[in-house]
Amino acid sequence: MKLNTIFILIGFAVSCTACTEVLPRQRGNLALPQMALTTDAMEFGLRQHAAFSKEAASGGYGGGGGGCGCN
Repeated sequence: MKLNTIFILIGFAVSCTACTEVLPRQRGNLALPQMALTTDAMEFGLRQHAAFSKEAASGGYGGGGGGCGCN
C-alpha cells in the first residue's frame, strides 16, 4: 500500500511540472526553425507558383478563380 502511494505521488509530481501557460509573446522564443512546415519561404512560394501554373488554376489557399484569366 505504501509503495502505491509513493508511485502515485511521484506520478502526480511529474505530471504537474509540465503544466504551464505560454504567453503569446513567448511563443517566438520557444519556436524552433526546424519545426516549421516550410523551412524556406522563397522555395515554398516558387513551388506554389509552379503548381498553380501547371494546374491552370488557383485556389485552396483562399484564392478563387480558374485559369482562364477572367478574374
